[in-house]
Amino acid sequence: MMSEQGKDCYGGQMQHMAEGKMRKYLGLSLIFMFVMFAYSAYVYSKAFSQSIQPSSFRSFGVDGEGKITAIPDVAKFTFGLVSEGGKDISKLQKENTDKMNKAISFVKSEGVADKDVKTMNYNLTPKYQYYDCGVRVYNAETKACPPPEIVGYTINQTIAVTIRDFSKVGDIVSGVVKNGANSVSELSFEIDDPSSVIEKARELAILKAIDKSKKVAKTGDFKVGRLLSIEEGSSSSYLYRNYYGKGGGPSLMAAEAMDASLPAPSLEAGSQEIVVNVILRYEIK
Repeated sequence: MMSEQGKDCYGGQMQHMAEGKMRKYLGLSLIFMFVMFAYSAYVYSKAFSQSIQPSSFRSFGVDGEGKITAIPDVAKFTFGLVSEGGKDISKLQKENTDKMNKAISFVKSEGVADKDVKTMNYNLTPKYQYYDCGVRVYNAETKACPPPEIVGYTINQTIAVTIRDFSKVGDIVSGVVKNGANSVSELSFEIDDPSSVIEKARELAILKAIDKSKKVAKTGDFKVGRLLSIEEGSSSSYLYRNYYGKGGGPSLMAAEAMDASLPAPSLEAGSQEIVVNVILRYEIK
């Protein structure tokens, strides 16, 4: 039979072996946990990178243009009045107001609504007289040169008008000059609310881009993946008329060049072209 000393020795060996196995299993468990943690971090970082810039090296872009031609429904122009006078500001303002109110009243009498008549600017600026004191001699006894003197004032007022009845455009444009305005400019024919036309052009542009993406994928022998981004740009062009008054100034008409006996000009609206461009970027499968 095994002595008590032998039993103790055997028990110590068994305990030592058990502790060794436990340390081994614990080490393997720690290694496994470290590997899993590293793998999880790699998967997370990859997913995060793709969410920020998906398929940055496996994508392609196609463009499409949508073009819609529409008929303008409003005419817009501005008319102004430049009034010059002396130092009596109140007198000058009254003269300017009387003339401008007459022109505005005429516009409204032609059926233009109050909301379509808007004051764009009203400027009151002084006119100066400058003195030429000649050559100043150093250390010579001379009188001081007088400062510039205000000798009068100028009022410049501009009104913007929107006309919705095209049959009256010519009459109104010429009529404001006959009723006090001395400049008319920036006549244009536009679409008052182009949002619906832009939407149609956008839809056409996207459909063209989608069709192009399918053709590119077929030619390149790959499949079109998910849509990654879309960019859009739009533009429009409309008929713009610019005539010149006396002296070649940039005005449609000037009072000096407008003969009241002449008939009103014939102005045609033409058409307006709305263009929308899109760029679609897809993932390559």
